[in-house]
Amino acid sequence: MSIPAFGLGTFRLQDQVVIDSVSTALELGYRAIDTAQIYENEAAVGQAIAASGVKREELFITTKIWIANLGKDQLIPSLQESLKKLQTSYVDLTLIHWPSPNDEVSVAESMAELVKAKELGLTRQIGISNFTVELMQRAIDAVGADAIATNQIELSPYLQNRQVVEFAQQHGIAITSYMTLAYGKALQDEVINNIAKRRDVTAAQVILAWAMQLGYAVIPSSTKRENLASNLLAQQLTLSDDEKAAIAALECNGRLVSPEGLAPNWD
Repeated sequence: MSIPAFGLGTFRLQDQVVIDSVSTALELGYRAIDTAQIYENEAAVGQAIAASGVKREELFITTKIWIANLGKDQLIPSLQESLKKLQTSYVDLTLIHWPSPNDEVSVAESMAELVKAKELGLTRQIGISNFTVELMQRAIDAVGADAIATNQIELSPYLQNRQVVEFAQQHGIAITSYMTLAYGKALQDEVINNIAKRRDVTAAQVILAWAMQLGYAVIPSSTKRENLASNLLAQQLTLSDDEKAAIAALECNGRLVSPEGLAPNWD
């Protein structure tokens, strides 16, 4: 995988809350940080990174271009603004956060701008987020599958997004799972908790390990030091085939993120 398997998400975290979360995570050994223009926390994330003393080359920073900035006159200037906020000359990965509603800006146009941003050295890799199979095909048609590092999608034990995953994997596009813990709902699941008890680990570790063993990158967020530390340990947990099968059986199309006017026609 060309992107780290484990990182820190910062969705819904702002100001001192996100500064504390990123600072603690970096102190604990996290090296991949995921943010986005619409989170309105890039400057705070950048402040925490700068204060951490961690060398830039040790970090993997991801940001995402908001829908208002997808056009050819907006994308690169908006990314340059993100870099200023993040206090870095480049990010490691830049994603289209959501496909342009009603195809206002074509996938081809946005992807072409991402390629330009990469050529300019503003980003090391490019990718997509919340793209369906049809939209992934359009992105592939525009720039080729090899250019697309990942599709970041909602994926949890309750929404396993198998059509999108299968298509992406067929084309060598990595999957990044967000909302992997299903807003905490999956932490209460009996099947998952039974596995956790048997293994003497947390429910979150079980879910994150399950996702990583399937080859997905994960970006859980937390504001608590104990949870940030505990989540890291998921990388050391290996589930059995039976345990993975039990989690696979929890699929129920339990989508949690589908903003009206923004969400595409899901597969």
